Amino acid sequence: MRNLSGTITVAALLIAITVATMTSAAAQKKQSPDLSGSRSILVEQGYSEDAIKCIECHSEKTPGIVEGWKLSKMALAAVSCYDCHVVQKSSPMKSQCEGLKGTNIYTSPMVSPKTCEKCHPTEVEQFSKSGHAYLASKPVIESEGMHKLMFYYEGGEFMGNTPGSPMTGTTHSAGCGLCHGSKIKLLEDNMPDPSTWPGGVGVRYPDGGIGNCTVCHTRHNFSIAEARKPEACASCHLGPDHPDIEIYLSSKHGQQFLTHGEDWEWESAPDAWEPGDYTAPTCATCHMSGIGELATTHNINERLQWDLMHKRSVIRSGERGDGEKGKILMDKVCSNCHSSLHTKSVRVDVDNAVALYNSYYDKAIVMKDDLKAKGLLKDDPWSDGFQELFYYMWHHTGRRARHGAAMFGPDYTHWHGFFQVFQVYKDMEEIYNWRIENNKIEEMGTVMSTGPI
Repeated sequence: MRNLSGTITVAALLIAITVATMTSAAAQKKQSPDLSGSRSILVEQGYSEDAIKCIECHSEKTPGIVEGWKLSKMALAAVSCYDCHVVQKSSPMKSQCEGLKGTNIYTSPMVSPKTCEKCHPTEVEQFSKSGHAYLASKPVIESEGMHKLMFYYEGGEFMGNTPGSPMTGTTHSAGCGLCHGSKIKLLEDNMPDPSTWPGGVGVRYPDGGIGNCTVCHTRHNFSIAEARKPEACASCHLGPDHPDIEIYLSSKHGQQFLTHGEDWEWESAPDAWEPGDYTAPTCATCHMSGIGELATTHNINERLQWDLMHKRSVIRSGERGDGEKGKILMDKVCSNCHSSLHTKSVRVDVDNAVALYNSYYDKAIVMKDDLKAKGLLKDDPWSDGFQELFYYMWHHTGRRARHGAAMFGPDYTHWHGFFQVFQVYKDMEEIYNWRIENNKIEEMGTVMSTGPI
């Protein structure tokens, strides 16, 4: 490891690779090239003078960043701040820090996937097709309903807070955007507007890049071990609407992780991290990692059959993946540790849970459409008890029931899931019957139910 305290001495890293002669009969049958004798391939690695200046300066200005980078595989491969943060003069994100004023070097604190793909083209291509890129930020950037929820309702514009003020945007910048992502706006000096940066996994950058690799591989260590642990997913996949980490940790898989995980091997190379390195899967194992005959993928949609997130569950298709193919791939994941009988029984449970949830949803939507046709729904859904309950039924309790069944979390399938689904449905039914019978909307709503309680 290089000593980066004080003056930096940089020596070229020389790697001598000796290629042995292939003499086996098997090799001869394959007509492999004649590599008799030996040869040396000399690979030189090091830092440019400009890169060294960046490291020296940031060792004083931001020592924590440099110390994290020193422990990374980026540093081992001689990839420095310069390689990731320097941009072309033509870049819409170009700026110059104090130490670069007057030079022809331009940098940006923002690093988009367009930079990452220079070294990781396959990973970025897969990632760009996943629910962690464009689809992640789509709700908070493109949905008018979500904008009204974030700013008008949660931001308090409805009660007089100034529209467009930093305060009313807090739930986006400090909440939704930190998981879903935001569209980065630039200030006059091309630095990012702090209300839009940093952001979550689906960040949209001024250079056209979409996605944020550092959500899982935290800068500046970029650890593969960290990304393989369930904690990497826990900061977003949690809470009343999709408590995936809570479900995982309460499952048998999570029990194994909590009991034995500290002894597992987390640093194996991609496509070499296999059962034996661990005794139960993490989120990454099932959804991303190379296992058995399956190669590593950064497209988390690939191995999914059902859409368990939206109002009604359907087999995934189009931009959300290929659910029929996803079922086959996930079964191949399971087959590394479970019998086909075990996997099939779980499949049956999930399919039945989806069918049960859909039956509630289908009947609820009939009531909702009938009320709408008769003018018995308020224009403001958040002051309408029926519409508020409808939202909780699919977005909170319904998701918990479906995810609980898919991830072996019986308490979330039952108590936090279908037990509350049927209660919410019955309350909706009562409201529906009253409105139909009286041909008017009740004067006051009494709904208050937001969590898995």
